[in-house]
Formats: sequence, C-alpha cells, structure tokens
Amino acid sequence: MDNDDVTTANMIVIQGLTKLRQLANHPRMLEAERISEAELESGKFDEVTRMLESAISENHKVLLFSSFVKHLNLFAEYFDKLKWKYSMLTGSTTDRERQIKQFQEDVDCRLFLISLKAGGVGLNLTSADYVFFLDPWWNPAAENQALSRAHRIGQKSKVMVYRFITENSIEEKILKLQERKKELADVFINSNNPFKQLSKEDIVDLFN
Repeated sequence: MDNDDVTTANMIVIQGLTKLRQLANHPRMLEAERISEAELESGKFDEVTRMLESAISENHKVLLFSSFVKHLNLFAEYFDKLKWKYSMLTGSTTDRERQIKQFQEDVDCRLFLISLKAGGVGLNLTSADYVFFLDPWWNPAAENQALSRAHRIGQKSKVMVYRFITENSIEEKILKLQERKKELADVFINSNNPFKQLSKEDIVDLFN
C-alpha cells in the first residue's frame, strides 16, 4: 500500500470515529435525513440539562467543555429557549474578553460553553465551581489543561468535575485507550500518520 492509499485509509477511519463520537453526544449532530424524531433524542443531553437546572437553582457557575462546536451550539439553542444567560468561546469567537468578563462578573451569567481547543490556554475562570466535560478527548492532557482554567489562584470554592460518557459507545473505548496509551499526545490531530501510535487491535477495538 503506497502513501496515498495509507493517507486515504487513515482519513476514512478518522471520519468514521468522528461520526461515532458525534452520535454518542447527540444524533442531531449527524444531520441524518432518515433519523426519526424519537431517534433524535439524547440521553446525555437530557442528563446534562437536568444537572444544569439543579446547579443554576443552587447558584453555581458551570464551565461546559466539548470537542465539538456543533455540540455546544445545541446547548446554546436550548439555553436561548429558556432565556438562560451564558457566555461562549470557540475558535471563531471575536469578543473573547467580553465573554470572559461577562461570566466572571455577571451574577446572572452562570454558564460558559467552551470549545476544548479554544479554552485550553489564556483563561482564568475562577468564578466557576462546576466543570462539565461533555465528551472525552483522545489525549487526557487536553482535559487536564482545560480543568486548570477553574483551578487558578483566587479560586475560593471547591470545584466539582463531571465527565459525561454515553454507555456502550465509542466514548467508553476512548477512556480505555486513554488508560492504555497515556503517551498519546493529541495523536489524531498533530501526527501525519496518527495510526502509527496505535496497534491494529486498538483501531479494531474502537469500532468493535
């Protein structure tokens, strides 16, 4: 198999894994025309929003991290319907400082939707006392870096961390892969040949 064939095969596998990760978050992320309304429901989405209602009623402030902007947009749409005030930070955000200031200083703004990549550096969000990881990332170091946004000098409250994992999905396999392959350094993003770090058994297990 030549380099072009290897590259094509890698891209097909990555696309398949991405779709499985999106499906574990919410079926609406796939935009499939043949999915019925009943199948568009998400147990994860329902559980997250249930916990958010409780957190807001108890005056907590929550950081919500996801690898997918489309996933964050689904929550933003829900917050808009309920008229919940929130900040949002993704790679396309142009008013970054205003979003941060609003969350830090506005008592009515209790939610901050953050793209895992965009929120990895340069943030000091000590007003948050809850952190929700809406989906796991291949490299746990990225999650730890995001968590440090709340664990900063000036934080006076205990920070509660929740990770939402869909049962019997690829997300459980990602967690196992994290445990077995802690040396992975964002391999699916930064490597020209990401699968050279994974065994054939690792890749097969992700789809199995």
